[in-house]
Amino acid sequence: MADRRRRLGEYLDETGLDAVWFARPNSFAWLTGGDNVVSATADLGVAAAGYVVAENGDAEDGEFRVVTDNIEAPRLADEELPEEFSVESGQWYESSLAELVAEHSPESAAADFDVPGFETVDASALRQPLSQGDIEAYRKLGRDTAAAVEQVCRQLEPEDTEHEAASALRVTLSARGINAPVVLVGGAERAQSYRHYTPKLEPLGDYALVSVTAERGGLHASMTRTVAFDPPEWLAERFQNAARVETTALAATRDVARDDGQASAVFEAIQNAYEHVDYPDEWRNHHQGGAAGYAGREWFGSPTADDLVRTPMAYAWNPTIQGAKSEDTVLVTEDGFEVLTRTGEWPTQEVDAIDSDATVERHDVLTL
Repeated sequence: MADRRRRLGEYLDETGLDAVWFARPNSFAWLTGGDNVVSATADLGVAAAGYVVAENGDAEDGEFRVVTDNIEAPRLADEELPEEFSVESGQWYESSLAELVAEHSPESAAADFDVPGFETVDASALRQPLSQGDIEAYRKLGRDTAAAVEQVCRQLEPEDTEHEAASALRVTLSARGINAPVVLVGGAERAQSYRHYTPKLEPLGDYALVSVTAERGGLHASMTRTVAFDPPEWLAERFQNAARVETTALAATRDVARDDGQASAVFEAIQNAYEHVDYPDEWRNHHQGGAAGYAGREWFGSPTADDLVRTPMAYAWNPTIQGAKSEDTVLVTEDGFEVLTRTGEWPTQEVDAIDSDATVERHDVLTL
């Protein structure tokens, strides 16, 4: 809470506002550590968490509050919120969440959802870089996600369908308290045809790409594993080159962050890496990933992306070369790299970045 107080206090000082509110689930989780979701299909949760300046106007000594309706207030107070939060509520049939927030907030305020008269806050900017508490939670999420995915991958057989594999992934992740907003499984035929291989009732065949974005406590971890049964001759070469592009992206992320640079500079390194491995146009066929955290991607890299590259921060770069993909969520610090989505039980290889002295241990193809 000290980290959140500092960041939000600085934000209110800089903007001259008296309060800021978050109702989108990922930012609610970032601020409170709790969950405001009842319907997974809704853009907003059932409560808004806020930070309000103290009565004496001191933004660094403000109050943490949650506003919701009378249905949710007792449960949130009992199960989802730290003791620092007071809970204010209204009758469910009298007001919308936006109206309740407006009623319980100073007029000079911002929110991450539409509240009449309020300004809009860029929640993603406030969530970067990661705090030490975020990093510790990320390490646990990364290990648990990798353990679930790798457990399912080791049990796959060529006759399994993509849909069966995806179902097993969702169940195994759920058993660890992890949601799975993205589950992609591509068998040998469809993995070569599409970059987003949404699972179908098609057999895996000679090999499979398994990709997930997993979420717990608001944090998101993305990873891909390649499982081969009778792999095509070209798979190892394409996979190796995708891993080199990914490693180059990680090295560039560290270097650009040291210079307070922008995401477009990392993307330029990615483009150059594709050209170096003789696949100069592959970057055009799929997004390359970007910063990860309290969203699957806090921002995506692109030739014109002006997002500030920061550390310590998680990054999930995901280069593809037709039929092959390399992806993990990696903590990048000023000094190096820590692969978060790893168990130590999957085959790996040391991969060198292009035009850099950086080397990162990358996950390899598992042949069953």
